[in-house]
Amino acid sequence: MNNLLNDYLRSLRIEQGLADNSIASYRRDLQQFCQWLADQKITRFPEDPTQLSLYLQQLAVAGKAQSSRMRAVSSLRHFYRWLSQREIIQHNPMETIPSPKRGQHLPVALTVEEVDQLLAAPNTATKLGLRDRAIFEVMYATGLRVSELVHLKLSDLHLELGLINTIGKGNKERLIPIGNVAIKYVKRYLNNSRPQLLKSDHFVGTLFLNFRGQPLTRQAIWKLIKKYIQQVGITKDVTPHTLRHSFATHLLENGADLRVVQELLGHADISTTQIYTHITQRRLIDVYQRAHPRD
Repeated sequence: MNNLLNDYLRSLRIEQGLADNSIASYRRDLQQFCQWLADQKITRFPEDPTQLSLYLQQLAVAGKAQSSRMRAVSSLRHFYRWLSQREIIQHNPMETIPSPKRGQHLPVALTVEEVDQLLAAPNTATKLGLRDRAIFEVMYATGLRVSELVHLKLSDLHLELGLINTIGKGNKERLIPIGNVAIKYVKRYLNNSRPQLLKSDHFVGTLFLNFRGQPLTRQAIWKLIKKYIQQVGITKDVTPHTLRHSFATHLLENGADLRVVQELLGHADISTTQIYTHITQRRLIDVYQRAHPRD
């Protein structure tokens, strides 16, 4: 079973061109499934839907979040389709397994005032503070995913045109406008901080570096956000993705077209972008309830 799983994961990279993060998610889900099969003394991938249902029920009993269970179903569905296409199995049991229903979850977005607080938090008189300010300005100005941010290269910057190039999910390339304020801090970082941080020619093309002169990781960005959020006293559950949510929400609140926001975020399906219309509608109701004298 391990050989089949490894062959499948290789096909995700070679044939489908999936990103490393996506492949890692499939690997975690399917390795967990293989471990369950081993615990049950099952030596082949089962073709009985009852056994698949039992595994998914065990995830619920173990307290796995609904989002984790939905991802597990998706991973198994894709994997079993691959097994079926290669005639490794005769019957695909996942064809009869429904996905857990998704509860409506609205992403957290900061207000404009809270974004201003966060962006102003780093001490730009220091090399790391200036770097952090540039990072936050870029994230809020472009809506980049944190995985896209940490992979930015100097060659991706087209500041004279007010654009940044990025490779998103599915290896899809897109150009994103970047505002003047973010450009100003990126240039300050490039001129003042980055030369002090760069310690090896190996990373000479990487945009954002840590104090060791190496590329920043997603976990490092998460820790930076948490540090500054605590520093300014914002009590919301803020992650690096929150700046992306705030970017989309504020664009829509100020009249941006949903299709434009979809392109900027790099969403393949506009239904993914539509979640932000619920946020703006909710905020509209909150403002009405606070402001209207008859409410």
